[in-house]
Amino acid sequence: MLDEEVSMQHRSFGKLEWKPSALGFGAMRLPTIGDDPAKIDEELATRMIRTAIDAGVNYVDTAWPYHREQSEPFVGRCLQDGYRDRVRLATKMPVWLIEKPADFDRYLDEQLKRLRTDRIDFYLLHALNAKRWPSIRDLGVFDWAERAIGEGRIGYLGFSFHDDLATFKTIVDAYDWTFCQIMYNYMDVDFQAGTEGLRYAAAKGLAVVIMEPLRGGSLTQPAPKPVEKLWASADTQRSQADWALQWLWNQPEVSLCLSGMSTMQHVEENVASAERSGVGTLNHEELGLIDRVREAYRALSPIPCTDCKYCQPCPSGVAIPEIFSTYNNAMMYGDHARHRTSYNRFMEAEKRADNCVECGQCESVCPQQIEIIDWLKKAHAFLAESPAS
Repeated sequence: MLDEEVSMQHRSFGKLEWKPSALGFGAMRLPTIGDDPAKIDEELATRMIRTAIDAGVNYVDTAWPYHREQSEPFVGRCLQDGYRDRVRLATKMPVWLIEKPADFDRYLDEQLKRLRTDRIDFYLLHALNAKRWPSIRDLGVFDWAERAIGEGRIGYLGFSFHDDLATFKTIVDAYDWTFCQIMYNYMDVDFQAGTEGLRYAAAKGLAVVIMEPLRGGSLTQPAPKPVEKLWASADTQRSQADWALQWLWNQPEVSLCLSGMSTMQHVEENVASAERSGVGTLNHEELGLIDRVREAYRALSPIPCTDCKYCQPCPSGVAIPEIFSTYNNAMMYGDHARHRTSYNRFMEAEKRADNCVECGQCESVCPQQIEIIDWLKKAHAFLAESPAS
């Protein structure tokens, strides 16, 4: 049970006076019935979200595609009985579906119906990257958003992001955003926006919402022996999830951490972690320990790829650094099914390793002298297996 004597910690949210709870509830990994992501276990999921809100969580995040488009309707039902008034609600426009300016209103109006509300407090342009950003910008999204804000249908505009640091800075600088949402955790300090992007956005006055603080659960998997020994050496013992979350909350630029909780145990443990959180909670030795854990994980990567991208573009279109990253992560964290799913379902077929024609151009320019052709064969043989293998 949650400790009623301890109160939720609150943090700053960019330029706004409103204070978010340190922990936000992400409705992307809700409990399901069987293995069908569209069949949310509504009784359990409702108890989980309401338990979190009763404990002080005041930010709930969802999106159009989550749970095969069932997350928004569920959240709308879950936040009845007075719970909608106790939280700030965030959802995201599916920018990949926007083909003409009229689509902005079409999707927002449908989301308002799904969520059973007349206002989205924090509205994000979902998963912006270098490809999607120019098209959504040129369709007039900012003029549309200003009208929607003036009409009270959305409160504040932000964006979520998946691309490189340069693209992130370009988007940050393009508009007077209220907030952004980035993937960030103690392993991904140099990935996508990373630490530099976090600080860049915060310095511009944006609130920064963190997604994937536990790297999709990878940072809670049974640790490999070298990492396990490091955690065991700490003077203060914490769960792996608590270490990861406290590392984020230790940084003043972090506005809140979203957690996609799947069980009531996740809710109880994460709320307890949030109640203990704060800037400066970790001491110098503990921060150094996390740095050593990061390096211990990285030492387990079989392919010494530094993501320099000298091998790009591949004449055959193979996404060499992305494939190597997926393979390395599977080896580092042991979550094979998750990374096979990422490779088979989310990577475009023409970018996979089996498109390599062994021309050797990549190997001639690789500063790490990686035997790229052989590693692509090994990576594909492993990743192309069924996710259930």
